[in-house]
Amino acid sequence: MASNNVCCVWDVCYIRIACCVPSCSYCLCVPLIKLKIILCEEVAMDVDLQIAFGAFFVIAKLMKNERRKPRKQWIRKLYRYRNESRLLNEMDYLHIKNFTRMTAEDFEILVNLVGPLVMKKDTNLRKAISVQDRLALTLRFLASGDSFTSLQYLFKISKQSISVIVGETSRALTTTLLGHIKIPSNAEQWLRVSKQFFEHWQFPHCLGSMDGKHVVITSPFNSGSEYYNYKSNFSIVLFAVVDADYNFIFVDIGCQGRISDGGVFKHSSIYKKIMDNTLGLPEDQLLHTINKNMPFVFLADEAFALTNRIMKPYSGMHEKVHVRGNSITALVVQGE
Repeated sequence: MASNNVCCVWDVCYIRIACCVPSCSYCLCVPLIKLKIILCEEVAMDVDLQIAFGAFFVIAKLMKNERRKPRKQWIRKLYRYRNESRLLNEMDYLHIKNFTRMTAEDFEILVNLVGPLVMKKDTNLRKAISVQDRLALTLRFLASGDSFTSLQYLFKISKQSISVIVGETSRALTTTLLGHIKIPSNAEQWLRVSKQFFEHWQFPHCLGSMDGKHVVITSPFNSGSEYYNYKSNFSIVLFAVVDADYNFIFVDIGCQGRISDGGVFKHSSIYKKIMDNTLGLPEDQLLHTINKNMPFVFLADEAFALTNRIMKPYSGMHEKVHVRGNSITALVVQGE
């Protein structure tokens, strides 16, 4: 049907049809689904060839339209109305404390501290996620360990955004609260801690309660059993010393999960300072119940070694008062 004097080039679906005149110098490569006819200088296209090319162009255009993907939504319906139905607005005082593991007053204090670091601006397309929601989301993740997939249905925020929010807010919390954790530096400050323990828990000469907490993680690449703990999962250990009001005095985090709490303590900086007597601890004082000078101690559980500065539980169940004294460690450091 085509004349030998007609030169044509077209690309359809990445398949190039060769020119009907191999020696022609007018052949050009054209874009996908776009037809171009090049005529030799003194030759005109016949009617049949015009009809054929026209039909081909229409068919190619229809094929392209069929392959076009439907337009994606800018924002899913699940997340579209999150500002109209905020989770925190529906909670009372007790629910907020249970959900975030802190009082509403403490939550507002944190909002004011991290707000300047995590606040985002509204745009013409949508409102930014509020500081309150960012903080509540991060605190819930840290307190419960829920997956991002689970949290996205709770807060109506996509899991992709959650992964960014948790990282940003955690860094903001670290930056703003770093100066709030301070270990006592002299005997007078330690004696105030000891006085609080006696008033709250009737335990004399106590400078703090210490314990470790396993934080479950995904096993790092090529780590083997380095982070595998006795609970049959992978973790890093948070080691902490707290006062009678559950305030952190000292924190160490990052030790491998395979190491016991006592081992984590021996690798910490506070252990070396206790052993070297460079913490500014008070001198031994009279313990009136036995009328004898006794050292000030830290309370710990059976995973720790007994020393003149570390008091661990009695073995067995000898007397009720001893059992109660031993349980103070768990009550205070675990916040029960």
